[in-house]
Amino acid sequence: MKSTNSNIIIIAIAALGAGAISLLPIAVSPAFAFAFGAVITGFTLLTINKSPTKSSTTISSDEDQNTDQASTTLYVGNLPYRANESDVKDLFAEFGDVFAVRLMKDKRTGKRRGFGFVVVASKDADNVIENLNNNEFDQRTLKVRIANDPKTSGNPNIEEN
Repeated sequence: MKSTNSNIIIIAIAALGAGAISLLPIAVSPAFAFAFGAVITGFTLLTINKSPTKSSTTISSDEDQNTDQASTTLYVGNLPYRANESDVKDLFAEFGDVFAVRLMKDKRTGKRRGFGFVVVASKDADNVIENLNNNEFDQRTLKVRIANDPKTSGNPNIEEN
């Protein structure tokens, strides 16, 4: 709904620009006047959006602070098949800031594969590994280490979730 209102406003401003251009003493086609009004509107909106506002420089949310921090992706293996993202996030949050959890599923069956990836703050990565690697979680001994760089999966049966 918000984008529809934005589009209506942009079209209205472009039409006003076209009207203003058509009032000039030079002979200009209506299509050119509309296009020129749209371009002027675009430049105006870009300059308005680039200028910092008081609220955007003084207010920052937790989400903005989280994205500013460096993060490390950890591989978590030997997870219980019944564990879900919130269980894993709660476990890892005891030892550091957790940004994301992705548990892998088989595409064909939809069942969990028993491993996943957890994105934590870089400053907390060593603490998380030290406290959770080779420790039990739901009667399974977890394997936690820094994840390798992502590769393109050649296996079409693995799905992220």
